[in-house]
Amino acid sequence: MIAYFDCFSGISGDMTLGALIDLGVPAEWLQKKLTELPLEGFDLDVRKVHRNGIAANRVEVVCREDAVERSYADIVALLEKASMSDSARASSLKIFRRLAEAEAGIHGCDVAEVHFHEVGATDAIVDIVGAVLGLEHLGVTETMASRLSVGTGFVDCRHGRLPVPAPATLALLGEVPVVGTGIEAELVTPTGAAIITGMAREFGPQPAMRIHRVGYGAGRRELEPGPNLLRIVLGSGKADEAVLPDGMAQDRVWVLETAIDDMSAELIGFCVERLFEDGALDVALIPMYMKKHRPATLIQVICREDRKEALLHRLLTDTTTLGIRHHQTDRRVLAREEKTVSTSFGKIAVKQIRLPGGRFRLAPEYEVCRKIALEKKLPLREIYDKLIQEIGDA
Repeated sequence: MIAYFDCFSGISGDMTLGALIDLGVPAEWLQKKLTELPLEGFDLDVRKVHRNGIAANRVEVVCREDAVERSYADIVALLEKASMSDSARASSLKIFRRLAEAEAGIHGCDVAEVHFHEVGATDAIVDIVGAVLGLEHLGVTETMASRLSVGTGFVDCRHGRLPVPAPATLALLGEVPVVGTGIEAELVTPTGAAIITGMAREFGPQPAMRIHRVGYGAGRRELEPGPNLLRIVLGSGKADEAVLPDGMAQDRVWVLETAIDDMSAELIGFCVERLFEDGALDVALIPMYMKKHRPATLIQVICREDRKEALLHRLLTDTTTLGIRHHQTDRRVLAREEKTVSTSFGKIAVKQIRLPGGRFRLAPEYEVCRKIALEKKLPLREIYDKLIQEIGDA
């Protein structure tokens, strides 16, 4: 599924959430998923508004706590504790990494020294993680965007009055096509810039695609000539060209491989974590023997084309390899979706996987089982076995 962001009036975090909810992401589901973050004191206020006669969703994150200043390390720790899929966690971490690098460049400090103010607040974390979860819920596998419309003037923030686009926004928009509108307003916020540059594979005209749904998210202000909206077009195209019987799909992915015989397991493990943060779909470590019978580890990475270069760079910089093999291949994928079921441990999230022949298989999520095992002080395998038995009988 393709999501095309039409940013004719810029983009912000709340506009993104509004458009995704308009596309069909249930607001109640999103609120529930977001409350599973280790954050407290916020609600999602979703209401219908009209901009130049177009109905849209206006989303506001209502915080019941004072603004919190968080370091980049604080946010990484928060996201690592959150209950979400590995891919959603990697995307969220990647977006905040981009923000940290942008802020570090502006303030002339290391990423580890960056403290977020506006983008570290609860509402920005909810906007970013909510956008990632919403796209995942809609089954989006490819994100693209138009050129970004930016405003002019000034905006007041923690550091005082700054020109529009804000320095952090400009740092994030490097190499991205933008167009000035002359509108005296902050059309592209740092959060919006981080989301779209972290998720979009390319920027330009709308691609050839079958349009399934269109969602509109409204900005806070009424603008002239307007409308102050973000439009997301959801459809299918090349990424979904081969839809097979029984709900299976076929797409093309890249496989990256390199053999390592002079790194410790700890260093390889750290590299695997970073590969997932960079957007790898899967990473496998395969024991092998190289020339002269040296034991080694084959690192095999599966990714989409838009993450290939970033992952190649990671392997070249974070391992001792001198070269990487890479090739494209087809793969078959079973249709899956998240479902909530009742168990003796309460309501939990499971994956519902559609098998050939129309049958279904339910599988508990690792993070859910891990959390229960820690809370109940029981072996992880015991939790898995019990949940599989219960959901199999459901």
